[in-house]
Amino acid sequence: MGDVVNLELHLAQQGSDSPTRQRRRQNRASERQRKGPGSAKYLNLTNAMTRSTVLSEDALEAVHRASLTILEEIGMDIILPEARERMRAAGADVTPGTDRVRFDRGLIMEMIASAPSDFTMYARNPLRNVEIGGNNLVFAQVASAPFVTDRQGGRRAGNQEDFRKLVKLAQCYDVIHTTGGYPVEPVDLHASVRHLDCLADLVRLTDKMFHVYPLDRQRTIDGIEIARIARGITMEQMEREPSVFTNINTSSPLRLDEPMLQGIIEMSSRNQVVVVTPFTLAGATAPVTIAGALAQQNAEALCGIAFTQMVRKGAPVMYGGFTSNVDMRTGVPAFGTPEYMQAVIAGGQLARRYRIPYRSSNTSASNALDAQAAYESAFSLWALTQGGGNFIMHAAGWSEGGLTASFEKFILDVDMLQMVAEFLTPLDTSTDALALDAIREEGPGGHYFVTPHTLVRCETAFYSPILSDRRNFEAWSEAGRPTTDDHANLVYQEKLNAYERPPLSAAIDEELDTFVARRKEEISAPTIDT
Repeated sequence: MGDVVNLELHLAQQGSDSPTRQRRRQNRASERQRKGPGSAKYLNLTNAMTRSTVLSEDALEAVHRASLTILEEIGMDIILPEARERMRAAGADVTPGTDRVRFDRGLIMEMIASAPSDFTMYARNPLRNVEIGGNNLVFAQVASAPFVTDRQGGRRAGNQEDFRKLVKLAQCYDVIHTTGGYPVEPVDLHASVRHLDCLADLVRLTDKMFHVYPLDRQRTIDGIEIARIARGITMEQMEREPSVFTNINTSSPLRLDEPMLQGIIEMSSRNQVVVVTPFTLAGATAPVTIAGALAQQNAEALCGIAFTQMVRKGAPVMYGGFTSNVDMRTGVPAFGTPEYMQAVIAGGQLARRYRIPYRSSNTSASNALDAQAAYESAFSLWALTQGGGNFIMHAAGWSEGGLTASFEKFILDVDMLQMVAEFLTPLDTSTDALALDAIREEGPGGHYFVTPHTLVRCETAFYSPILSDRRNFEAWSEAGRPTTDDHANLVYQEKLNAYERPPLSAAIDEELDTFVARRKEEISAPTIDT
């Protein structure tokens, strides 16, 4: 406290503004930041920091060898005859009369060696193309939540109106590089045609790359065709330029079911992006030890990745890690835990060993926008950043362990993602940044509030947070003591009010309408569940 008082006296003697006035200006700047658009500098992010590790080289090899032993001796249940036949043709051991397939370790390593270590995902707006692999870092919006929540409406079932609002929010911020799927499941649309309406909305409301759910063969094909229409290209060009992605979850432990396998076949055969992600929960769907859970995760991921290459050598694929633990007192999934952090970093080590891009997630089990939501997400982001994540699903809006998409949590996460981006910006050590001339000018006992070096940089010198409230206690109290939740609620509504639909050519819009109408007629299903 004494340092603050001394600083105020010193500044008064120098004839400068007091810290109170400085804070007021900062508050006004923060308010302008809340109302302003996202910054284009967040379009393409890289992470050149040295990666953290939790596994020694010997430990990494032990997990790798254990995974290959699982595939060789125990195998996977492959719940699709066509997939088993493709695996048999590639050299896998298919047990007659069963779903069980075992894989020689040499076959697995041969297959994954053909997976690309980096590739580009193409959006309908070329400025939104994203680079995957290497040091690239891509954030995708929350996906697949059955519920949605905000301060006004509370927790409610997913619906088309909220689905559209969340997609619009994703378009508003450049740090959200892709939509991750349906941010919330709109259950007021009939399940048989829901994918047509949702994907058409994704094309019209955003110009970013989007996700297709592999719910069955035809819906996957529909999604690929909608992505082709959105870009206005031929299928031949689309096969050269992957324009849509899907997430393939194994049915842990050690199973791949029919829709997921069909999804791999349809996507990989057309050279579209597949993200293979085991959902392994230590103590529930995987062994209770993190090492055992990692060995199982790795076995399942390698199996799925190898299958993409059996379908088409060189097809783009990502290694997905989603190992966490359950709360052993309640049995519910836990996220943002120390164990999750270990698994995320270890998953990055495994993905780098195989030279395959790494998918991870921003997670939290909190039911509200509270301290738990912030620190669990912060720990998740720290682990995936230090662990070398390339593609981050559920980066913004994930709440309640993935059951709920939260409008306010979306804004909190965007703020944290932008902070991560700022943190990863290389430190400027140029002659100008080292500021020797300014230091000479001030000398001992001076201050830098009004030096030319400061004044020309004061607007952009530091990150202006979306939500942080830096007013002193008295000013904050006079304003009604607003919380982070209050600020986030206000910001998301302001963003929606300022939303502008990205341009889409009339020809593409018409072709999209025609395709959706034709497919609905072919499906001959009602548009509303009864």
